Amino acid sequence: MTTSRAIGYLQQEISGTHEEWDKAQIRRLAERFGYDLTKILAFGPEVDRPIHRVRVAVDRTGAEAVFTPSAEHFDGGEVPADLMQVADVITVNDERTYARYPTGQLPEFNGA
Repeated sequence: MTTSRAIGYLQQEISGTHEEWDKAQIRRLAERFGYDLTKILAFGPEVDRPIHRVRVAVDRTGAEAVFTPSAEHFDGGEVPADLMQVADVITVNDERTYARYPTGQLPEFNGA
């Protein structure tokens, strides 16, 4: 049986002094959900195009999921659609999963 791979992602300025705690929580939830967490990407404000870098990491590691402390770690507090096209996104604080569809297509949200 193979274990699905995952990566972690956080923005350092959002985690602040809780960065190590956030990383530990990402590790615990990934393990609890049965993922092999290959790395955690922690970016500061000086990093350009962080979501592009996350997507590259997903491609290179073959990750099926990205764990993050909360949606607040993304611009505007919303999980980017282009990230959800390549991996499920799972938030630690509320254990919410933003899942891909098997076709790679995103659901239509019709204002919901």
